[in-house]
Amino acid sequence: MAKAYVKFETPKDLVAKCLETITVANDSGRLRKGANETTKGIEAGTAQLVIIAEDVEPEEVVMHLPTLCQEKGIAYAYVPTKKELGGAAGLPVPCAAIAIDKPGNAAEMVKALADKVRPLGGVTAKPAEKHERPKEHKEAPKEHAAEKPKEAHADKPKEAKPAKEKKPKEAKA
Repeated sequence: MAKAYVKFETPKDLVAKCLETITVANDSGRLRKGANETTKGIEAGTAQLVIIAEDVEPEEVVMHLPTLCQEKGIAYAYVPTKKELGGAAGLPVPCAAIAIDKPGNAAEMVKALADKVRPLGGVTAKPAEKHERPKEHKEAPKEHAAEKPKEAHADKPKEAKPAKEKKPKEAKA
């Protein structure tokens, strides 16, 4: 049964390349291992490629990762099991997600994988650099003049008051 967070099926040949890339990047670069660290890498914009396991329970642990990757323009892919993902990263335990921050010797592999994953749905386009507010803002409705009675003295211009002169301070003896 496919999980709700799995947006597309990663072909088996790409799964093998993902795991190989993680192994090379772990030896010569820097990985963020686990769902929390992967989230931090995505939000910081340092992640170049994100790999997510398909068998994560509860799925809420990694459910936000594909959406974050889409928003930040970071390519992502899926592997079938946490055990394979953890093993590729050199961990003795399963791992839900991994972000490749600095690929090291795997730089070309990461770039090639990202280019292959993007058409599958792993990210369709780079996002805009900054979010700008729309130029047209809805203004609050203005009160009608007929609804508020005008005060009699409101129409008269205010008279300028003469400026007060400052007295010099007297020196104490």
